[in-house]
Amino acid sequence: MYRTTTHDITVTVTPRFLEEHSDAEKSRWVWAYTVEIENGSGLTVQLRSRHWHITDGLGRVQEVEGPGVVGEQPVLEPGDSYTYTSGCPLGTPSGIMRGHYEMEAEGGTFEVTIPAFSLDLPAGERVLN
Repeated sequence: MYRTTTHDITVTVTPRFLEEHSDAEKSRWVWAYTVEIENGSGLTVQLRSRHWHITDGLGRVQEVEGPGVVGEQPVLEPGDSYTYTSGCPLGTPSGIMRGHYEMEAEGGTFEVTIPAFSLDLPAGERVLN
């Protein structure tokens, strides 16, 4: 589990390897990650967009950005939380993801950090990518 707090918004990420969707012979390894966003601020906020920086085990980088998450732009009142699960395929058996959300509140927009998290095989050696 990986966690960080920005502007009183806490983002917790829990990745897991999906062996049933992976195929080493085709150089395809797949992970799911569950994200919980907790609004510890006194403001109502809306998640407007996401930006991911994904690095595979060979150092190749892919940037992914777009509106919302899993087709939604959730609104979080003070004290609310929102959880979703998504996935990431890689061409190597390890990698790392990090990023940020753009949030909107009454005073404007601001970024909330998504903590860097490692994508490793359960029995594999931990590799710093």
